Amino acid sequence: MRLDKFLSNSGFGSRKDVKQLIKKKLVTVNDKIVTKSDLNINPLTDSIRYDNELIEYKEFHYFLLNKPKGYLSATEDNKQNTVLDLLPEYSYLNLFPVGRLDKDTTGTLLITDDGQLAHSLLSPKRHVDKIYIATLDKDIPPSIIKTFEEGIILDNELTLPAKLEIISSNVGKVTLHQGKYHQVKRMFSSFGLEVIELDRIQFSFLTVNDLPLGKYRELTKEEIEELLKYKR
Repeated sequence: MRLDKFLSNSGFGSRKDVKQLIKKKLVTVNDKIVTKSDLNINPLTDSIRYDNELIEYKEFHYFLLNKPKGYLSATEDNKQNTVLDLLPEYSYLNLFPVGRLDKDTTGTLLITDDGQLAHSLLSPKRHVDKIYIATLDKDIPPSIIKTFEEGIILDNELTLPAKLEIISSNVGKVTLHQGKYHQVKRMFSSFGLEVIELDRIQFSFLTVNDLPLGKYRELTKEEIEELLKYKR
C-alpha cells in the first residue's frame, strides 16, 4: 500500500493533505523519516508514526449518525443535502449509509466504507433488527398487531413478520427485519393510517442514545467487533 493512501485511510485527510505532512518530515516508517508519498509500505508489519506517535491502520471506517430530517440517505445529490454532508471531515473517504432512512425520518444510521458488512447487514436472511417509533395521525387499532406478525402484501410480496407494540393511542413501536421502500409508512397506510413522525431508535444493537440530531461518532472497537460478526 502507498504511504499516502495509508495515512489518508487512517484519518489524516486527503492525499493532498498527507503529502504536505510527509514533506514536512513529520512521518517516519520503521523509525526513518520519509519524504516520498508514493512509498510502498506494509500496514501490518511496518511501524508508521506521525510526529512520533504510532498510527493504527484502519482498513474500513464506521460511524454512527443520528440522522435529522431534511437529509437524503445517499452519497450525493445535485439539489439536496445528503447524510454525508454531516461528516465533512471525512469527505475524502468513500463512505455511504447502510440502508436508507426517508428524508423526513430521523434516527440511527450506520455510515461506513465496508461494502461487505453493509451487504450482510441488509440481507433479510440475517434478521437484523430495525426498530422504529412511529407517530400516526389516528389511534392504532390493536387488531393490526396480528396482521403485522403475519406479514402484509407490499410490491406483490408478503413482508417478513414484523412486531408492532402500541406505546400510546397513536404511537407504535415497530421491529422489522427487512427494509423495503417506505416500508413502515406503507404498512400502516394499508390500514388507512398515516405516519406523521418516524424515528429509528435501533439498528442491530446500535442506538444513538444521547447523540444529538445531526451529530455522529466513531464506533468503538467493541462495537466494530460485534458488527463484524455479521460478515462471518
